[in-house]
Amino acid sequence: MIFAAGLGTRLKPLTDTMPKALVPLAGKPLLQWQVEKLRDAGITDIVVNVHHFPDQIIDAVRANNGWGTNIRISDERDQLLDTGGGLRKAFKDGLLGTDEPVLACNVDILSNIDIPHLIDTYTSAPSSSSLEGRRGGVSPSLLVVSERQTQRYLCFNGEDLLCGWTNIATGEQKGFDGRHLAFSGMQILNDDTLSRLQQIDETKFSLIPFYLEIMKEVPLQAYVPSGYRMMDVGKIDQITEAELFAESLK
Repeated sequence: MIFAAGLGTRLKPLTDTMPKALVPLAGKPLLQWQVEKLRDAGITDIVVNVHHFPDQIIDAVRANNGWGTNIRISDERDQLLDTGGGLRKAFKDGLLGTDEPVLACNVDILSNIDIPHLIDTYTSAPSSSSLEGRRGGVSPSLLVVSERQTQRYLCFNGEDLLCGWTNIATGEQKGFDGRHLAFSGMQILNDDTLSRLQQIDETKFSLIPFYLEIMKEVPLQAYVPSGYRMMDVGKIDQITEAELFAESLK
């Protein structure tokens, strides 16, 4: 699933007339960059959520035949649901299967991540005996993180399992402290995590608070890509830099 429903307020004035997902970078809209990366990794069944200028995204998908993939639209034009709520709605509406893991990512984060390696890591059973007991023979969900500098970090224990969250600028802490790693907006979620997600009563919620709520019962493991380079295309004054970064990924 590609989260593409955001308002893109930091990309104004571009997003005054188009959705963030269609902001062009080096000759391609952001959505196309993400779809093609998933497609090249062998992922061809994709759900894209929409809210801001939704018809523009729907028309672009149709005009380009999903860029070689089967794209289904999760329509949030009535209410923007955030990442957790958006994923939950896609399941509720039958757009995502209930018997397979889901890779979810943000439309506005470009990176050189090796998605096939990420998938291979997910499908390979971890060696930790204590983790084995908690996961019941199922691979843990993976959160793509890195050691870049930011203000907010996810915290991981000695087994690389999520144990908390911290904002180093304000000193706010949730859960336990541990190894500080920055979330990169991509994750592979297993059946257990997805089942918990569908039990949430809220309509609109973010995935990070949800992870912090279930982390004591459901293992959420850090995945730190080797040689990772990424860029959050979040501000209008970063467009030129983002285009250069996008060119470097070709």
